[in-house]
Amino acid sequence: MLGLRQLHRSSPRYTGLAVLLAIAALPVAIALAIDTRLYQGIPVWIKPLKFLLSFVLYLLTLAWASRHAAAAVTSRPWWHWHERAVVLAVLAEVAWIAGAAALGTGSHFNVTSLPTGVLYGTMGFAAVVLTSATATMAFAVARARGPGLSPALRAGVVWGLGLTLPLTLLTAGTLAAQANHWVGGTPSDAAGLWPMGWSRDGGDLRVPHFFATHAMQGVPALAWLIARWRGPAAVGRVRAAAVLYTAFVLHTFVQALGGQPFAAMIGGIARG
Repeated sequence: MLGLRQLHRSSPRYTGLAVLLAIAALPVAIALAIDTRLYQGIPVWIKPLKFLLSFVLYLLTLAWASRHAAAAVTSRPWWHWHERAVVLAVLAEVAWIAGAAALGTGSHFNVTSLPTGVLYGTMGFAAVVLTSATATMAFAVARARGPGLSPALRAGVVWGLGLTLPLTLLTAGTLAAQANHWVGGTPSDAAGLWPMGWSRDGGDLRVPHFFATHAMQGVPALAWLIARWRGPAAVGRVRAAAVLYTAFVLHTFVQALGGQPFAAMIGGIARG
């Protein structure tokens, strides 16, 4: 497993921010343990903690991918300015979500006043900025040459990163246009599917959003398995896996819009 020093050499901004957020997760976890306030049926600090951990994984994935990116791309001035914009967008999102938790209110769908409505829209723009790092990284990895990755795994990394932005824009954009993330069912996260809190009796748009944003890890993981099973040159099978992953995300998206819980899919697979 790569150490933080190696990741830091490849991407000091993304790795440094990941370490900072991992440290910040500790006081948030303490707040979760001692603060008894609830929002939508669950402790107010659960969302900040989940987002902090998610951002840590996101940034470390980008830092790892940067080790296999073309230096001719990552050395350009626009790349460094874009990295700075991504870092600022992540910090803004964290401050927004943690600040809302401290006030005992919601960060998402909070349009109860003009200031919160403007802030919600601004943070939506910040989310697009930070997610755009997956598209630029996909381009940089695709342009790289050399023995760093097998053809199959490189294809998986490029496809996973490349799919993340469009799938996230589709699912998160639809989610942001709603009044909340539920489609039917009980409007509370208290009895949600562990550990994500997804609705058990109705549709939940967080499900396709989750799988869309984690395409950057999911598709490369499939590519790694395919490379071990079918050989390092099995690029065609990796592309097929990327298409199947996309179909899975779209299926959960349609399922959520139709008011069907993700638990029903899990139950169907188990019975089948």
